[in-house]
Amino acid sequence: MILWLARSAMVTLYPRTDAFPGIEDMDLDAYLLDYKRECATVMWIGFVLGTLLYHLTPLLTVLVPLPAFALSERLQALHAERLVSHPVYLVRQPVFLLKMVAGLRWGSDPRVRERFALAPYPADPGTRRLA
Repeated sequence: MILWLARSAMVTLYPRTDAFPGIEDMDLDAYLLDYKRECATVMWIGFVLGTLLYHLTPLLTVLVPLPAFALSERLQALHAERLVSHPVYLVRQPVFLLKMVAGLRWGSDPRVRERFALAPYPADPGTRRLA
């Protein structure tokens, strides 16, 4: 369930645009499973807290008492924008961790790197560990 919630949040945080692919165009499910398996426990806890906070706070940001995944696309985008720029650090920070984990996947995609005139990363030799 938490991976589904994380995926839902990440798709809103890194949407598809005319210039860039969205994170939903990448193998996000496999990435999330790898991240869960390889990251340190404290990072996983922060990631889960950020995911839950993201989905439980639309009342705070867009004044709608629904979880973020149940909002319209427009309200989801507004919720994400307001949440990542919230004036209270303890609200912003857990969501930043969620956004950072998503950004690691999005920024490593060859199509994204090509748009920034960067060479693609070489194949993963299987030695990467996030812990």
